[in-house]
Amino acid sequence: MVTDTTTILECRGVVKRFGALAAVDGVDFTVQRGEVVGVGGPNGAGKTTFFDLISGLTPTTEGAIKLLGQDITGTAPHKLCHLGMARTFQLNSGFDHMSVFENVLVARAFGRRSSGGLVLTKQQDKEMARALLSEIGLDDIAAEKVAGIPILARKKLMVATALMNEPEILLLDEPVGGLTPPEIDEFIDLMLSLKSRGMTLVFIEHVMRFLTTVADRAVMMHQGKVIYDGAPDGLASDKTVSEVYLGSSGLGDAA
Repeated sequence: MVTDTTTILECRGVVKRFGALAAVDGVDFTVQRGEVVGVGGPNGAGKTTFFDLISGLTPTTEGAIKLLGQDITGTAPHKLCHLGMARTFQLNSGFDHMSVFENVLVARAFGRRSSGGLVLTKQQDKEMARALLSEIGLDDIAAEKVAGIPILARKKLMVATALMNEPEILLLDEPVGGLTPPEIDEFIDLMLSLKSRGMTLVFIEHVMRFLTTVADRAVMMHQGKVIYDGAPDGLASDKTVSEVYLGSSGLGDAA
């Protein structure tokens, strides 16, 4: 049977229970190559838990997850990296004692495209890192220690380290959390640049301006279930979504 490589990620009937609580409750979710999907919903909706299931950090209770047609349910995160999945997190990561440039090289050494051995010494990897830092907008601070760079730069660095392994799909968990409105605008430009390259992106975000600007498709979750899956411009008029966000800052978030 020929695998349909157009479908990058497929989740069917995915459930995660913690005791009697179903944090993720029967989610069906498919992402096509080149698609940009924004996942939203109030706190406690199950968004990050769902990402944890996809990226192998948490085992599923029920259901199946496929990457490029291959069943990856329960696969460890480091193995998923080699299969073509990358993820960034809410908390800004990085090796503080190393430079921005060195952080990106380390990602290449241990990621999907590593051939083993002393990848850090390979000229093509260094050239790729420099080009990527230039594209992301970090070339001017490439030599600085990560401990001293601002939050926006750290968020960009997480994206750069993920992209060094040329993933088939990039998952981003609240990429603009903690940023100011001008910084969000700058990050939007970065995401639109990646989108124009045909990258497959799935992100969780509370800032609706970011979600509706960047995403081709919006998926809203509530109490572990998908309550909306469609065009971002349809969110404001959807009755169920409006009821879930009634009285909250959710859809009115203009940050």
